[in-house]
Amino acid sequence: MKNVFDDFDPISSKQWKQKIQFELKGADYNETLIWNAPEDIQVKPFYHKDEFQGVANLNTKATQFRICQNIFVHDLEKSNLRAIDSINRGAESIRFTIEDEKMELAKLLKNLPLDKITLFFNLSFLSIDFIQKIASFVKENKAKIYCNLDPIGQLAKEGNWFTTQEKTNFDTLNLIATTAPNLSVVSINAGLYQNAGANMVQQIAYSLAHANEYFNRLTNLSQPIVFEVSVGTNYFFEIAKLRALRLLFNRIAKEYNHNLDCHIMVSPTKRNKTIYEYNVNMLRTTTECMSAILGGANAIANLPYDALYHKDNEFGDRMARNQLLVLKHESYFDKVNNPADGSYYIESLTNQLAEKALVLFKDIEANGGFLKQLNEGIIKRKIQESADKEQELFDAGKEILLGTNKYPNKKDLMKDNLELFPFVKIKPRKTLISPIIEKRLAEKVEQERLKEEN
Repeated sequence: MKNVFDDFDPISSKQWKQKIQFELKGADYNETLIWNAPEDIQVKPFYHKDEFQGVANLNTKATQFRICQNIFVHDLEKSNLRAIDSINRGAESIRFTIEDEKMELAKLLKNLPLDKITLFFNLSFLSIDFIQKIASFVKENKAKIYCNLDPIGQLAKEGNWFTTQEKTNFDTLNLIATTAPNLSVVSINAGLYQNAGANMVQQIAYSLAHANEYFNRLTNLSQPIVFEVSVGTNYFFEIAKLRALRLLFNRIAKEYNHNLDCHIMVSPTKRNKTIYEYNVNMLRTTTECMSAILGGANAIANLPYDALYHKDNEFGDRMARNQLLVLKHESYFDKVNNPADGSYYIESLTNQLAEKALVLFKDIEANGGFLKQLNEGIIKRKIQESADKEQELFDAGKEILLGTNKYPNKKDLMKDNLELFPFVKIKPRKTLISPIIEKRLAEKVEQERLKEEN
């Protein structure tokens, strides 16, 4: 069969540029059509195979991404029933947040289809005994469980380590990894950096340097590491970010003879979410989840549109879950593996983000490593500098959040709808380091509007 494109002469990138310059009628090509991202990456108006550097050599499986439901465990029976209901309504994995190490595991997981789902445990403590219970449960029930233990993330977010009987958190984590060699126990809270305002190069580099500390300090690391990542609405950049993270992780892990791929759990960021015109949050999270799928996320836990100001509720959970169900079953986002492969634009972004993140990663390692710079406040200061730049753009109306700093609806009142405090909470306490603070762009504007509602 004849290829219809054989009748057309190939056009070089130079020819395209000449045509564009002609159409600009004297306007400067670079100033008009090329813009710089905060990551110092130039975005061009078109990408051509003439300048194509090749694919990133990734093996992402969009056909296998799982829809995850977040559940905070307070009441065991209610949490169990909620998990069962979520699964019956389309969830394929559950992420439990657990604060009580005396919790009865069997009661929490009663009647769950353990052969069909994946479980994630976000633990607010570091306990060998509890992990041993999980390991025993996994062996008896053939369940797939990831224990997301992240002492460095705890230090970065809270300013203090976990309280343990052992001398250090790393001693405890080493014992846990030895006690439960068939259980994934290490995670990286990469979402902290995004939600605090780090740019994408920083997010990738800090996450990798964070993981590298565990590679250096844990002697028995034989299971996949979970990266809990947050994504924003910079659609193509977020796709490339996840790809670059996986690419560099695989490269670094091989240096430690760790041949297992990382497991990327994605949630939409809170940084760009708002309490006013809250339905727009649903549009934001939809595009963010799309980026996550195309970028190669293994699991996605969507953020309900009202998560900032409402307590957990069935309607918000159902809407968030249905967004992912529509993407999977009606928009066919699960039909093609490696969906971003071969896109000149995405491949270019992936390579540039990876290159810049690798440079920053090497600089961190050359200057003592991530933990040293975290303790010295360097990581927090660098993130704050990026956050301040983004905040300035938002305050000036150049970073737009519809309904908040662009086309706000002054009749939209929220004061009586706040079940949760949606702003940065001040908790005076003694800490070893100054913690990295997550903060939304719209907080100042929203606080001013709430005052005006009186």
